[in-house]
Amino acid sequence: MARALALAASVAGRTRPNPPVGAVVVRDGVTVGEGATMPAGGPHAEVTALSEAGDAARGGTLYTTLEPCCHHGRTPPCTDAVLRAGITHVIVATRDPNPLVDGGGVARLRDAGVAVEVGDGEEQARQLYAPFAHWVTSGRPFVTAKYAMTLDGRIATRTGHSRWVSGPEARRLAHRWRDTHDAILVGVGTVIADDPSLTTRLGNTEREPHHPLRIVLDSGGRAPLGARLFDPALPGETWVATTDRMSTDHAAALFERGVTVLTLPEDPDGRVALPALLDALGERERTSLLVEGGSAVLGAFFAARLVQRLRVFIAPKIVGGARAPGPIGDPGIATMDGAIAIEGAGMDTVGADWLIRAELYDPWPPHERTRDECSPVSSKSWAASAR
Repeated sequence: MARALALAASVAGRTRPNPPVGAVVVRDGVTVGEGATMPAGGPHAEVTALSEAGDAARGGTLYTTLEPCCHHGRTPPCTDAVLRAGITHVIVATRDPNPLVDGGGVARLRDAGVAVEVGDGEEQARQLYAPFAHWVTSGRPFVTAKYAMTLDGRIATRTGHSRWVSGPEARRLAHRWRDTHDAILVGVGTVIADDPSLTTRLGNTEREPHHPLRIVLDSGGRAPLGARLFDPALPGETWVATTDRMSTDHAAALFERGVTVLTLPEDPDGRVALPALLDALGERERTSLLVEGGSAVLGAFFAARLVQRLRVFIAPKIVGGARAPGPIGDPGIATMDGAIAIEGAGMDTVGADWLIRAELYDPWPPHERTRDECSPVSSKSWAASAR
């Protein structure tokens, strides 16, 4: 299972809207096939592993990080491939949260006489599949808020200078997070102040970097057209999420640079309505969003309770200054009893910095199944496109 989980992690960020799955076929103690999920429309991990194993799969054991699907999506059910291959034992890390599967794959295999075990490597698998679980059950991408601050809670000095709060090891880890996300978001203030490219830079590795969709929140069209994010030569895609307040000339100039302009409703403060943005991203099969915005953007996400995961670097530095910004801006919490409580947070050291990891909610709460077989796929169900 450790090998299957490693295979799954190796394709994270590259399989949307499908979850990244790893599978290994073993017979008589020898690995005879392995595979990982291909991009949407391509074979799933189980099918790839079984194809590599060929006739050697018969009578063998399949290790897979996610319950084999039992419905027709873009590809046929993996359970059919498992049965055709003659596998007699399947070990699954965790069940599939997709309502079209959710235990149905396990039931299908058991009904056919295959011995199935669930739970080997489950904790690691649930972490890996939290974004997919949230998207497939809510229709919105799983949101991770990431920021770096000093020991006294500042993300920049009183002059706005912020390069760099965290150390090189922390910044390298942040690029690995970009590599596994479907989209990354900043506000127009960050574009004006820092002129970021938001590409993924992994250094000297054999792995080709994945550049997530870049999103700029710019309700009024303030981002300069010469910003690096709008360079047509930049790898990947850039979108600008805006409102009707952006001029048609500005929108047309962005379009000429290859930028997609997404016009959305305004919130009561005249900014892009974040729930509408998340709905639009979910409909476009973006399952995970990394928010690297400044205090205004992070304040808006937290105020709307739209953050599912938190990753915070704390640098052993003091900058001080009443005007030096903190990470979470307006509107903020009025009284302490209204504060967002963080439970079960963990801490690691990354270079000279500390990393706080926290899950703000469980997108995958335990529940009892209400059916024994797979649900039929509805042509009207957006979830049918997954897996």
